[in-house]
Amino acid sequence: MELALDNRQTLIVAILVYFLGKHLVSRIRFLREYNISQPVAGGVLASLGTGALYSLFATEVNFGLALRDTLLITFFATVGLSSRVETLIKGGRRLLVLLIVAVTYLAIQNITGIAVAVTSGLDPNVGIVGGSMSLSGGHGTAIAWAPVFEQDYAVSGAAEIGVACATFGLVLGGVIGGPIARALITRHGLRPTSEETLSVGLPHETTAGEVSIDVDSMLRTILVIAWSIGIGLAINEALIAAGVNLPAFVTALFAGILLTNTLPHLFRKLQWPTGTPALALVSDLSLGLFLAMSLMSLKLWTLAELAGPILAMLVAQVLVIVLYVLYIDFRSWAAITTQR
Repeated sequence: MELALDNRQTLIVAILVYFLGKHLVSRIRFLREYNISQPVAGGVLASLGTGALYSLFATEVNFGLALRDTLLITFFATVGLSSRVETLIKGGRRLLVLLIVAVTYLAIQNITGIAVAVTSGLDPNVGIVGGSMSLSGGHGTAIAWAPVFEQDYAVSGAAEIGVACATFGLVLGGVIGGPIARALITRHGLRPTSEETLSVGLPHETTAGEVSIDVDSMLRTILVIAWSIGIGLAINEALIAAGVNLPAFVTALFAGILLTNTLPHLFRKLQWPTGTPALALVSDLSLGLFLAMSLMSLKLWTLAELAGPILAMLVAQVLVIVLYVLYIDFRSWAAITTQR
């Protein structure tokens, strides 16, 4: 039996799932301590509910997800519009070291995942899904790239595998990250030097009276986002014609970066949305609803046969990241920050 929901009904459910997650996070200390976001908390619970319907009553719930794809592209456009080259330049040598260390570990993460997948008799591409795609990219990246792995590389259930790894990775990261960070801070007597502001989104503790958003600022923001998405889609079509296949959200990200680092410099009086509460609001809204829709629509029963290999993959990834942080990551960062 199939229960099909259209786009309007899916949006209603997604908003309810978001507020369910908000309620859970406010009431459950575990979720707050390990930074489980509202859409993730509510979406996972909703997917468990649809899984129970399938298992107990043979009823499969199918959601209309056309809006979800638009939300994903919108979010990445806001990320691009928030990326100023001058901010990156200020990072200097420290940012370069961080970039090298992070990119190197992406490769190590994929090698670890592929090794476990091959050892378990799975497609090596499953190791990438359970590697940097989900553990470094998180839920959004895992869900965004899942269709590519399902259609082009025949990885069945890529979205479910990616979300499962991202979810457990988020929890395990909190479990091992806190103690490791505390041990390093205590051992080396580290102290914070400044309080940084967010480049994308609003702090969760922000109240309505702390931000200023009006109709004009929202319309300017929507206009610029629409430009970014349009240019991104045009770039995507040109790349496809040249034989390069990238998801539309990637080119929307590039378009946002291109616009925010050119137009404000060419037209000084232009009221650009980068760093404004309006852009942050659109970013939070699009990401929250995207995650809620994505997680609540997961078909978790497809993971039953892969539970063992996924667990082995996560254990291996935890061991590797602990060693990397202690012996490469922290030492590299300490070396560059102590140089005069």
